Amino acid sequence: MIEQEPRIKIAAFYQFVELGKSIALTDLKQLLKEEMELHQVFGTIIIATEGYNGMVCGEAASIDRFTTRLGTIFGIPICVKASFDETAPFRKIDVKIKAEIVTLRRDIDLNLAHGTHVEPSRWNELISDPETLVLDARNDYEYKTGTFRNAVNPATAKFSDLPEYVETNLDAEKHKRVAMFCTGGIRCEKFTPYLKGLGFEEVYQLEGGILNYLAEIGSEESLWEGECFVFDERITVDASLSKGKSEDKSQRFSRRKRVW
Repeated sequence: MIEQEPRIKIAAFYQFVELGKSIALTDLKQLLKEEMELHQVFGTIIIATEGYNGMVCGEAASIDRFTTRLGTIFGIPICVKASFDETAPFRKIDVKIKAEIVTLRRDIDLNLAHGTHVEPSRWNELISDPETLVLDARNDYEYKTGTFRNAVNPATAKFSDLPEYVETNLDAEKHKRVAMFCTGGIRCEKFTPYLKGLGFEEVYQLEGGILNYLAEIGSEESLWEGECFVFDERITVDASLSKGKSEDKSQRFSRRKRVW
């Protein structure tokens, strides 16, 4: 019997881009919900004046048509990190307007992130250097499910706790080079310029996050250990981006929360 390929495509995407000028966020919210319904795409999209952040699922062809349509709506091509499964991890359609697309509660100059992105092909060399502090920018339960070799666990309960960890444990004079990573890249897009603003000289972020690394780096070269926590009904994905086997370590997992 020939096994069928998983038919559900899960698409994660985000972009820091100014929204709310050409169309009000309330109108944009309604438009996005209509497009999700039209294309039979399920999941959550968060919009704010600083950009958008989404994770959705559907039939592969539907997802492709939907993300192409999003590119037209947002006026910028949508960069998707994709994985596949036999069943849909999202069952509802939701578009939310928030103050931030990922909550840090700090003033950030996003321009400081220029030149900090490191492709997966160069990541291993960077984090293998003993002079590099490898910082896991995710939460404690995510770290415990899987992380990169030699990565530091800040033991945070939420992303907005990370500045306090830095204030207590890191020193710009001592830690000359910091390399950080998160699931899909969005948290690092904010925290990399935050560290630069504090005076840390060399700060780098993994381009596209763990999901991009697992998609591009084979198991024989990979420095990833364990599985990657994802905020949907799959709980985790393994090194091949298939549904993982790890138990939920978050103790606060809610199917209503979609942050990556």
